[in-house]
Amino acid sequence: MELHERLTTARPAPPPGRDDPFAEIKNRVHMAVIGDLGPQLFNVSMDPLALRERVLADIRRHLSEEQGISRDDRDRLASAIADDALGHGPLERLLADDSISEIMVNGPRQIYIERAGKLELTNVVFQNDDHVMRIIDRIIAPIGRRVDESSPMVDARLTDGSRVNAIIPPLSLVGPVITIRKFSASPFTTDDLVRFGTSTPDMFDFLRACVEARLNIFVSGGTGSGKTTTLNVLSSFIPNDERIVTIEDAAELQLRQEHVVTLESRPPNIEGKGAVPIRELVRNSLRMRPDRIIVGECRSGEALDMLQAMNTGHDGSMSTGHANSPRDMLSRLETMVLMAGVDLPVRAIREQIASAVDLIVQQSRLKDGTRKIVNITEVQGMEGDVIVMQDVFVFEQTGIVEGKIQGRLKPTGIRPKFVEKFEVMGIHLPPGLFGFSY
Repeated sequence: MELHERLTTARPAPPPGRDDPFAEIKNRVHMAVIGDLGPQLFNVSMDPLALRERVLADIRRHLSEEQGISRDDRDRLASAIADDALGHGPLERLLADDSISEIMVNGPRQIYIERAGKLELTNVVFQNDDHVMRIIDRIIAPIGRRVDESSPMVDARLTDGSRVNAIIPPLSLVGPVITIRKFSASPFTTDDLVRFGTSTPDMFDFLRACVEARLNIFVSGGTGSGKTTTLNVLSSFIPNDERIVTIEDAAELQLRQEHVVTLESRPPNIEGKGAVPIRELVRNSLRMRPDRIIVGECRSGEALDMLQAMNTGHDGSMSTGHANSPRDMLSRLETMVLMAGVDLPVRAIREQIASAVDLIVQQSRLKDGTRKIVNITEVQGMEGDVIVMQDVFVFEQTGIVEGKIQGRLKPTGIRPKFVEKFEVMGIHLPPGLFGFSY
């Protein structure tokens, strides 16, 4: 069924669970506008301002037939209904708020946001499940995705790059659920992350040297710990004269270099065909003469292709992975290589990892909501069957003041082996950076 037909046949809203004297009017006029304009609401080739004026004119015509509405309420209702018909309805003002980093819709009556690392329940509500479904349809329609009972999960992104996940009944028992990871219009810089307390200027001087020296780096951490933000900052250190190929499920990286090729995986279509996974894109990127390959996140068998790329001349590549510590990241890489379906002995896998990966940057979201780099760890090689690792910097917590965790990322006093590579490439770090003079 076409999207506008699905919306036209949507069930009328039941009485709202929270006080909104205009809920029924909004729903009635909204459905009338959908009936009047239908596919025009999804005409991406039409000028957005002209389309909004056309929609507002139709809304005002219907509202003029409603009794007992003041002029101010009529204007407010027209704007709200237009947001529903053309935008993201009740989510519009949350999306416009730059202080909000994540939006979580748990059914129509419960919407949480994340602000400054903390969750807050908002007073924003939808009318009912159908209202949430209309917004989901509006999000996914421009990119040719669909969601229904036969395909009840979908990943998408907004026009500004914000990442969206939606899951609907029967898999969700609370109604349609939307999770939006908001996209910053301008990418964070090292100065921003220093100001946030994520790291220190000295650490970024060190990480810049690692990137310029073409070390292979994994950024690891839990969900929402800021891995992609840190990867984006590390990517900004890549020289402008290199060809960079980025590979992601949903394009989030914002590289400012001139020579960047952005690849995005594709899910299967409604017949279950046409999928192009990350792994195929990694393999294809090797034929594209990249100087650097950046994979937004390794989740599965693409880890094997990434490691092989790192081991075959594509130094300076970077990726992220979910793990709670640098050691866990190596274990996760082992598991992901096994998921590639290649029958390799564990020792051979570990040798690949030890040879390919130079540095792991561990990021965590602490209990106070702050995101910090807590380990910068060198992968030194193999001893027997074990991969040897050594922390170069670690976060030391010193206390809690007014609910905020205090501490600093400090050197361990151990000089990493790859410092010699810095010197060969003419990269000079300040004496004492590692806790001693050398």
